Amino acid sequence: MSNSAKEELTLVTESNGIRRIQLNNPKKQLNVLKSLKSAIEKKSDEIQPRVIIICSSGKVFSAGHDLRELTDATGYAYHKDVFDACTQVMTLIQDIETPVIAQVNGLATAAGCQLVASCDIAIASELSKFATPGVNVGLFCSTPAVALARAVPRKIAMQMLLTGEPITATEALKHGLVSKVVPPEELEAETTRIAERINSNSRSVMALGKACFYEQVQQSRNEAYKNASDAMVRNLNYPDCQE
Repeated sequence: MSNSAKEELTLVTESNGIRRIQLNNPKKQLNVLKSLKSAIEKKSDEIQPRVIIICSSGKVFSAGHDLRELTDATGYAYHKDVFDACTQVMTLIQDIETPVIAQVNGLATAAGCQLVASCDIAIASELSKFATPGVNVGLFCSTPAVALARAVPRKIAMQMLLTGEPITATEALKHGLVSKVVPPEELEAETTRIAERINSNSRSVMALGKACFYEQVQQSRNEAYKNASDAMVRNLNYPDCQE
């Protein structure tokens, strides 16, 4: 890797409709969050990606916020900027039409765990671990809890939040935090395989389906069925459904 590449907070590559965003310095969380948001929203020179993969260099997927950036010296406005930036990225991932996959090989803690929980799909290596350890240093992981509580059972989420203890990749799979666990040497190939499979589907159909999914999970049963039925009726009129 060149010196200029090492200085980049996110490295973006695109090939055949798949955008890969590599977190290049997981420790500088605020700047990484802003860089990640820009990388997700980046307009392609050709066609917009059908799938986005978020991965990381090294043994840490994302360690969350650097508490050295969150001192009295940096002040309220800076602290708010950090958490606002984090919220913008997490909501953006679920609000955009493009499916987003987390490719995790290593430690994902605090906002890093939140990032995994926010992605549409998460593929992890057997070496990965997940934690929300803020409580152990006096800063409860309240914002990671939003995504975590929507990805795993509440009692599992509360155990992670109240103890700060990490869970293994196998436990994360059992509780629904990740979609699949594979050996480290198979991680990139399996993530790419899933991305290519998604890439073969209709962009407009996936966009409608993803939007409907996240809308209906927040609704009552009857509202969800009404929303989903309306979506399917609209879907029937899509050209890709008529082929």
